[in-house]
Amino acid sequence: MKPRHLLLVVYVVFLMLPLYWLLNMSFKTNEEILGAFTLFPHDFTLDNYRVIFTDASWYMGYVNSIIYVTLNTLISLSVALPAAYAFSRYTFVGDKHLFFWLLTNRMAPPAVFLLPFFQLYSSIGLFDTHIAVALAHCLFNVPLSVWILEGFMSGVPKEIDETAFVDGYGFTRFFLTIFLPMIRSGIGVTAFFCFMFSWVELLLARTLTSVNAKPIAAVMTRTVSASGMDWGVLAAAGVLTIVPGALVIWFVRNHIAKGFALGRV
Repeated sequence: MKPRHLLLVVYVVFLMLPLYWLLNMSFKTNEEILGAFTLFPHDFTLDNYRVIFTDASWYMGYVNSIIYVTLNTLISLSVALPAAYAFSRYTFVGDKHLFFWLLTNRMAPPAVFLLPFFQLYSSIGLFDTHIAVALAHCLFNVPLSVWILEGFMSGVPKEIDETAFVDGYGFTRFFLTIFLPMIRSGIGVTAFFCFMFSWVELLLARTLTSVNAKPIAAVMTRTVSASGMDWGVLAAAGVLTIVPGALVIWFVRNHIAKGFALGRV
């Protein structure tokens, strides 16, 4: 084996080791996890996964996360698509300053907006709802979506718009039937980043929910009991948390590749 191939193998093993160890722990009992060092489960068990699929507090965490992540992705794309089109096609006073201001919102840490969101949602009755977390994440996902989509839209010649309008297309028909299919790779990339940020974000999701809309990330941080930490269940929950992201990557993998080649990614 050539040295560069050996180095590549070592690098891949190094990257996969934490994932393997997480999967390994998910099939062990707590006694074995806290006991001797083992590379494979000696007492193979599915009890950790059984707890997640039978305990409502666990599986509802996944349901809640999927609900608000889906809502956030749809809202972010609905807002960002027309906004990105305006930035890519029109010139107006303060357009560059407004575009930069959008990006500064994405640069700010979520903790900066935590208290205002908490006070606002508590006042208007949105606290502990899916839409509350979805709207909070829009503050970060919409600027990123506009930035990515504007790069794709700027690559589409303006002559296409003019030709479509001359042919009698209205804006809505043109935008939905002609323009959006031309930037579907950009939409796929944008949806991927919106999904991933909203799925892994913990601070806002944990603070803005308590019972009814509590996400899986919040459930995983509240598993300490009088008997200690249930490491096996936490490992199983971690494995199941990786699955949705892996599925999204699989379905949009071609769009992501084109996004790195053509758009602002």
